[in-house]
Amino acid sequence: MLFDINLHGKAPAYIQIKNYFKDMILKGMLLKGEKLPSTRELAGIIKVSRNTIITAYEFLEDEGLIYIKKGQGAFVDHIHVTNLQKWSLTWEDQIADYARNSEKLDIMKHEILYKKGMISFKSIAPDENLFNIEDFKRAFLNRIALEGSKLLNYGYAIGYKPLIEYLMQYMESKGINTSEKKILVTNGFTEGMDIILASITRPGDNVITENPTHNTVIKLMRLHGLNIIGIDMDKDGMKIDVLREKLKENRVQLCYLIPSYHNPTSIVTSSQKRVEIYNILKEFKVPIIEDGFNEELRYTGSHIAPIAALQGEGNSVVYVGSFSKILFPGLRIGWILADEKLISILESVKRSRNIHTSFLDQAVLYEYLKEGNLERYIKSIRKEYKNKYEFALKCAEKYIAYSSIYGEGGMHIFIKLKGIDARAVLKECVYKNVIFTPGDIFYVDGGGKNTLRLGISRNSLEEIENGFKIIGEVINGLHKLPLHNNGEIDYNEKRL
Repeated sequence: MLFDINLHGKAPAYIQIKNYFKDMILKGMLLKGEKLPSTRELAGIIKVSRNTIITAYEFLEDEGLIYIKKGQGAFVDHIHVTNLQKWSLTWEDQIADYARNSEKLDIMKHEILYKKGMISFKSIAPDENLFNIEDFKRAFLNRIALEGSKLLNYGYAIGYKPLIEYLMQYMESKGINTSEKKILVTNGFTEGMDIILASITRPGDNVITENPTHNTVIKLMRLHGLNIIGIDMDKDGMKIDVLREKLKENRVQLCYLIPSYHNPTSIVTSSQKRVEIYNILKEFKVPIIEDGFNEELRYTGSHIAPIAALQGEGNSVVYVGSFSKILFPGLRIGWILADEKLISILESVKRSRNIHTSFLDQAVLYEYLKEGNLERYIKSIRKEYKNKYEFALKCAEKYIAYSSIYGEGGMHIFIKLKGIDARAVLKECVYKNVIFTPGDIFYVDGGGKNTLRLGISRNSLEEIENGFKIIGEVINGLHKLPLHNNGEIDYNEKRL
């Protein structure tokens, strides 16, 4: 039996030997009191050093699986427990409503997923090939050298102080008055938004969003039992008259906005409209949750200040920020800037959930940021993403029969088709190894069936052209299908 130890190079030899004996002991193949081979004997059998065997046995002893008698050898010290009568639960019957709803709203499970070889326009994550890895390595080594093991211990729920101080200055550079405001560091945007909703809403509350809006936020709001009131958008932001009408008709707890490079439309709300929205919500005393999504990726035109900058010393706007869509999303670091009393409450909510965001990640990010790397990185990626964006627009013009294209930049374009169901297009495109995100998942009222979002950040120019061409060919093929009596396309007539 002992000759079955086949060592490989994927783990240290002593770990493999330890795991081999551990497995035999736990399965009852070696019983309590049974003697193991001597270290010298076993070393000779499997051709390793005696020290390797000694180390493996020491680990087994540490885990309470064997005991060592000096001068006598190593003996099994674990009683194998025979499995009792099988007991299985029907876990589906144990699942709470929150978990059931989470599963239902999980688009990663219910939407068509990418397969190797596809041209994918689903992602709006940054292109990892543009990450300046050497600067990040240097930041990691520098910060570890400065603070060492402290960064591997527990941190504070509020966040890593040097990073918070940097982010406060960063917010001030956007024109935001930080007087009597604080920052809470979060595990990305999603946790930040979830903490806010858990803290200032109750099931049944009415909330206003742009329509369409960020699918993750729709999911979170529904999981919190909120009634979502969507405000349709013009090409410069949400419709002001509809916003005022809905506020008159409903008591609203908060308004969630993505004013810059809106997800999914990529619309940038104009300066004038930001002022109008702020004043209307001020009139109706409705707090604003501002999502700072991709603000840094403005390619054309002058800088537009965040809505949070309009409030001056006021505290009615809660700003949720993240670098995830432009810089190292794997770090999962975001932040909330808000009234200091509100942040105190949010801090307690965060502490009750996950104690703190990784201090190691925060510290390394801070080191990276303080050296001016973000500014240099953004300057370089703006050019890359601008080229992709402009090329994507040209390809859409050339190949895709659309009704409208929305947006002013960013990492994606949003298209409204002429009387075609985007999911029918997607179904046919998948057969041709092209995939994208259907726009209906971003609508709060079941709309958007003729819309699609095309993420372009991680695609080459060749992939963009080839993929858009295939999408266009599918759309043209669907337009040639016969119509039902009601004038709608008969998608079931035939495969393209």
